[in-house]
Amino acid sequence: MDRKTAAEALFDPNDETYGTADLSAILPKSKFPDAERAPRLAYAAIHDELLLDGNARQNLATFCQTWEEPEVHQLMDDCIDKNMIDKDEYPQTAEIEARCIRMLADLWNAPQGPATGTSTTGSSEAAMLGGLAMKRRWETKRKAEGKPIDKPNLITGPVQVCWHKFTRYWDIEHREIPMEDGRLLMTPEEVLKLCDENTIGVVPTLGVTFTGEYEPVRAVSDALDDLQARTGLDIPIHVDGASGGFLAPFCAPDLEWDFRLPRVKSINASGHKFGLSPLGVGWVLWREEQDLPEQMIFWVNYLGGNMRDIALNFSRPGGQVVCQYYNFLRLGRDGYRKVHEACYRSAAYLAEALEKTGLVDIVFDGDPARGIPAVSWKLKEGLATNYTLFDLADRLRARGWQVPAYTLPANCENQAIQRILVRNGVSIDLCSLLIDDMMTAVEYFRAHPVSKPLTEDEASGFHH
Repeated sequence: MDRKTAAEALFDPNDETYGTADLSAILPKSKFPDAERAPRLAYAAIHDELLLDGNARQNLATFCQTWEEPEVHQLMDDCIDKNMIDKDEYPQTAEIEARCIRMLADLWNAPQGPATGTSTTGSSEAAMLGGLAMKRRWETKRKAEGKPIDKPNLITGPVQVCWHKFTRYWDIEHREIPMEDGRLLMTPEEVLKLCDENTIGVVPTLGVTFTGEYEPVRAVSDALDDLQARTGLDIPIHVDGASGGFLAPFCAPDLEWDFRLPRVKSINASGHKFGLSPLGVGWVLWREEQDLPEQMIFWVNYLGGNMRDIALNFSRPGGQVVCQYYNFLRLGRDGYRKVHEACYRSAAYLAEALEKTGLVDIVFDGDPARGIPAVSWKLKEGLATNYTLFDLADRLRARGWQVPAYTLPANCENQAIQRILVRNGVSIDLCSLLIDDMMTAVEYFRAHPVSKPLTEDEASGFHH
């Protein structure tokens, strides 16, 4: 019996879906199945399991896009079989990637000349490529001077885990500036305390993960200019623009953080965050061709042509890159500004509404001149409550909301805060419903005091 006949024998297309024998048993979870299943039944079973995931639109923890236009869905379907790495077989997709890189070079004010960069699977891969370029440039310079290369270090503020991965994977000392009471960001003064001849670079973040604020790229650059004038140390900057790289150009155009500053040698950004593309695309650009070390470029000839390859990943889908180009064409500067300004309005509404409750102190209010459209807060100092922010986050899940609570990194580990990321589609109406549900949760705690408030570890363990 051929495969088609075998599949037909398993399933009568006239059967009611859940009346079939195939869906009257628990799905295989460990043992590889022997028999085929009809497509409709396999889809129905998996679709039902996915219902148990959280509603992505109510996930206010993620930075990633959770709403796309129908045309984006169509383009993703059109590109499902396109391999981004195979530029010989899919030359137009490769051309679209090159257009995006040139457009980003323009958006980030790169000097005139060939735009140098690549798409990646996300901002973490892009960040690692930017960091690796700094390490290779430092090594080349040290070798030319006859100096050792065994003790490189990298200076960051409080950063996302990808930078911890980078420094660990590539054997680099990570000099992470700790938070202090009253200072939650990198400052020029703290940077200069950590600089020495083994510093491969400084990484300010344009939208710190924990609070949403921009770190002062221009002030850090000026301080490093002064350091070079005094000591001769020439330390480059890589900007982690995972979120802010697609926000500041439209909503804070006068903020100097990009290639307008000569010390900024590279920038990474997330296309699938405020770049508005589907999950799976990031970007890294270098200021000029000479800032990308030659030893990071590979030439591959076994896919049909001699092709340049920079990214860490090899085979990867082309649809997200094509959709990035769609967004650039569809929105332009004016459209991106409109979308992001709506996000900032929702953030301002949330910050004001939360402050009016009298229950919290706002850590960051989503000011477009100072950060991304995010709101972060802590319980009001001196306020006696019978719940923690972890309890509040847990209670909000009952209504589908994912509003993360977490403690800050060193040296503020004892301070718990909560944060909302306002993305495209998080409307003021949705925000008003969230505030109502938060107040309902508070009233619940007043009527039903929490005998033992949740800690961060307990809240995390309960859900994972």
